[in-house]
Amino acid sequence: MNYIVGIDIGGTNVRTALLDEERNIIDKFKIKNEVEKGPEYNLDKVIDYININWKSKGIKGIGIGCPGPLNIKEGKILKAPNLKGWENFSVKGYIEEKTSLKTEINNDANVAGLAEAVVGSAKGAESVFYITVSTGVGGALIINNKIVNGANSSAGEICNLIINEDKYSHSGLVQGGLEGQCSGPNIARKASDILGKKIETPEVFELYKNNNREIKKLVDELCDNLAKGISNVISVADPEVIVLGGSVILYNTSLIPIIEEKVKDKILNPDTLDIRVAEIGDDAGLKGASLLI
Repeated sequence: MNYIVGIDIGGTNVRTALLDEERNIIDKFKIKNEVEKGPEYNLDKVIDYININWKSKGIKGIGIGCPGPLNIKEGKILKAPNLKGWENFSVKGYIEEKTSLKTEINNDANVAGLAEAVVGSAKGAESVFYITVSTGVGGALIINNKIVNGANSSAGEICNLIINEDKYSHSGLVQGGLEGQCSGPNIARKASDILGKKIETPEVFELYKNNNREIKKLVDELCDNLAKGISNVISVADPEVIVLGGSVILYNTSLIPIIEEKVKDKILNPDTLDIRVAEIGDDAGLKGASLLI
């Protein structure tokens, strides 16, 4: 049997898994990502583990999910906010050199979306758009089980999708952009402004569940903003299935019917709308990365 290695590079941890051809996880390895020590220091730990423990089993290749922006064709990190000091580093080239194994890299949201399209909640669908709402807002367009990368490795990057006239700019993104309005930190930012005190995202949704009037209005606005983003995606890509994931969604699935009804009011074909919840969870990045091979 041929095995595949999936690597999920995050700002906090680097996770690695050995998977079989059906994408069942056979073994896992995780290290703390000491970002400030640079990519070689951290990746060498992963490479050593692969070479010592897994390589003799017969590995077909290595797939990697990594925060963007990336140059996917060159396998290079450009300027990921959570990987300071890793700029212009060729992850693909470095790992291929150290392991002699075919290696592919793609954006972390893209590989999570690929996992949901191939072995997750949208399995069997011809076209899938995956949206993650968490620390950031990301997206991925999957057609016939293949990621659509775009000319500049940025297809599906809905973080910058303009959905209202708000003048707030998040991390240099466009004013009124989806991430600046709907990500976890920005939900907390808006709630803190309304309440006049600093609160975190989980507290916002506790207040919502307890029927706080001001927060209910804020969450309804959040659902409307997400619905605008989803309806814009549908207008352009017309996917068969929309998959919603990320911590904001997965911890608050009661919002999905609300979002769904708002989307139906904004699209041409409401009767065919198919919104599903991501089902793979924490392993989506590992499974999706392995599917690059």
